[in-house]
Amino acid sequence: MIETLSQTRRQLLRASASGGLGLSLSGLWQAQALAETNKSAAKIRACVVVFYYGGPSHVDTYDLKPNAPADVRGEFQPIASSAPGVMVSEHLPQMAKVMHKVAVVRSVNHQNRLHDSASTEMLTGRQSPQGDREEFAPIPQFYPCVGSTCSYLWQARGLDVPHAALPFLFHNVVDVPCQGGGFLGSAFDPLQISVDVEKRAYRAGSLTPPDGRTFASVDDRRRLLSVLESRSRTRQSSGVGIEDVTNILDPKSGDFGYGTAERRWRLFYDKAYSLLGSETLRRALDLSAESQATRDRYGYKPAEAVNGDSSQSAMAEGRPMRGQNLLIARRLVEAGVPFVNVFDFRQQGQNWDAHANNFFHHKNYLLPQTDQSLSALIEDLDQRGLLDSTLVVAMGEFGRTPRINANAGRDHWPDCYSVLLAGGGVKGGSVYGSSDRLGMYPETNPVSPADLTATIFWRFGIDPMTEIHDTTGRPHRISDGRPIRELFGA
Repeated sequence: MIETLSQTRRQLLRASASGGLGLSLSGLWQAQALAETNKSAAKIRACVVVFYYGGPSHVDTYDLKPNAPADVRGEFQPIASSAPGVMVSEHLPQMAKVMHKVAVVRSVNHQNRLHDSASTEMLTGRQSPQGDREEFAPIPQFYPCVGSTCSYLWQARGLDVPHAALPFLFHNVVDVPCQGGGFLGSAFDPLQISVDVEKRAYRAGSLTPPDGRTFASVDDRRRLLSVLESRSRTRQSSGVGIEDVTNILDPKSGDFGYGTAERRWRLFYDKAYSLLGSETLRRALDLSAESQATRDRYGYKPAEAVNGDSSQSAMAEGRPMRGQNLLIARRLVEAGVPFVNVFDFRQQGQNWDAHANNFFHHKNYLLPQTDQSLSALIEDLDQRGLLDSTLVVAMGEFGRTPRINANAGRDHWPDCYSVLLAGGGVKGGSVYGSSDRLGMYPETNPVSPADLTATIFWRFGIDPMTEIHDTTGRPHRISDGRPIRELFGA
């Protein structure tokens, strides 16, 4: 069992405002002074949000319409699952075996028809301040994502890594502005974990030694700098100051170049180096510690083309590691990280956005890996005694049009679609809400993205009505939604 990261609280990285050590690791030490109290009883210890960027087709996965006209029901057939009365797509055979541990919400809806704004509302629970649109140039994120809000509210807990995201920032034209701390500041961005597909390996932001050095050599250089800095204080009159000493030490790399402006950040760097050498975090990201059987259960899929097709989801960035991403999520939960985002695809044109050849791509590229890896995560958490305390949420930014278009595809459809929840006390085998006979609109119990975020906060023991403040001091509730309490046993 991996030792919990919370046992090494003093090793948490709070890098300088320069952001030199990567997303989410700047300023966390300084932010400790802003702690807020959470008095509610937590129902879960962790949450994993698997985000299927591009928008899976709900009517081809968990809300099939076998009695609808052919231009709605499509090519896939429903199959029975381990949950009585709950049918799933024939291309989800592994998920069919674990549906008794899963709840399906079939009535999620919002008004955003474009990827950027839809992703923003799903991951923050708020409509983008810019409205329903795609971004063609970078803009600041306003509302924090759910994991970042939790990080802010958990400051008093002193967690080493309260929030992690992998294996990349997803984007359409630019990185979608809904993946970080927003108005709470970059101190509450997630620890960004990246993947090297060729090496089948993961690393946390910039937490690797520079220029191929070992962690031991970096620590030796740090200690040497401390000695030289101490001695320099006695030689100020000779004209050799700390800036000269650090430049002599390494004039090109800048690894330890504490000029006058940077010296006040020395304490932040000291703490940054602690996490840089954290064995716990490195072990959590080291898949060689897993048995081959476990790695195979989650799946590793080479990015070869199928039937000669070499476009779209076939060649998506990071596709071979889609299954391994969820294994890393399990290892992070096991290591004490309470909130983990897994982004299934990185960019437009190579994801779930099946405007053409919807059935080909779902059958050959999209569903097989998802079926294997999500079912593996649920089973693995359960076998390790972690499922009851870990809420797994699997969702896209919207669904697809029930009616098939002229290109054998389905277009964007936020009016009604499905989201899965597993673990965290959920009533397995249950269905909440329903769509109409064509899967177009909610027929019962409509659910908003705000309701989903409120549910996550509530399960963590956080009151969704808790207020946080933006940079102008204006208060904002962390969610305007209502927790879906009916899905849980208590």
